[in-house]
Amino acid sequence: MTTENPNFNKPIFANRFLRALSRIRRNRPNNNSNPSSLRRRSKKIKMAAYASMASAAAGSNKAWTRALIRRLRNRRRPRSGLHHRVVVRETEPVGRVDELRRLVPGGRGMDFDTLLDETAHYVQCLSSQVALMQSIADSIIMD
Repeated sequence: MTTENPNFNKPIFANRFLRALSRIRRNRPNNNSNPSSLRRRSKKIKMAAYASMASAAAGSNKAWTRALIRRLRNRRRPRSGLHHRVVVRETEPVGRVDELRRLVPGGRGMDFDTLLDETAHYVQCLSSQVALMQSIADSIIMD
């Protein structure tokens, strides 16, 4: 059973994602059948989906939305060698928690309780993103 996420604005996500897809389609080269061109376009679509999702959930004041937006803004800049220090409590199953911290944007600097809360919200938003993208794909196929 899935619950509706009150902090995720589906119309905002759909509107921004469709506008981004339109821009990507307008800017595609004539020869888009080569593998590198397809990879670039799929990466642009992926980034557009993440940016749209993060901005649609930005009102929730979750750390993962801020981390994802920051990552998308800085993706073209060279990365510095600075890393955040993560403090892990001894009672946590270290391997799984570390893996979760790598999966959730901004998760590396969170304590365990906050990480679980952020993960739940992130998974709800990803689920909504998949449902919306599926409905967009279905409507395109039906046309």
